[in-house]
Amino acid sequence: MFTRIVEITAKQGKTKEVADAIRGKVLPILKKQPGFVDEIVLVSTAEANQILGMSFWKTPADAELYRLDHYPEVHELLRPLLETTPKVNTFEVDISTAHKVALEKAA
Repeated sequence: MFTRIVEITAKQGKTKEVADAIRGKVLPILKKQPGFVDEIVLVSTAEANQILGMSFWKTPADAELYRLDHYPEVHELLRPLLETTPKVNTFEVDISTAHKVALEKAA
């Protein structure tokens, strides 16, 4: 399994709007993508305008296809609410109790 972690800095006072936009506009796009597994959105309790979006994918190729075909559209949806350009990092998921990754790797 593979994850893309998107670090978002919302404009002052726009954190809830960003989270709502992800829930209402971005998640429906993600759910239609081949290989999409899950999305987790974290809102910082220490820095009010910081958000992390973690999308989980079956393969790196699935995540890359989304990045090429749909991420620009998603970025444009969120751009008016953002202070800076989101920072994107990619990782292989090594262990996840929620997705039972360790069991799949061992099998």
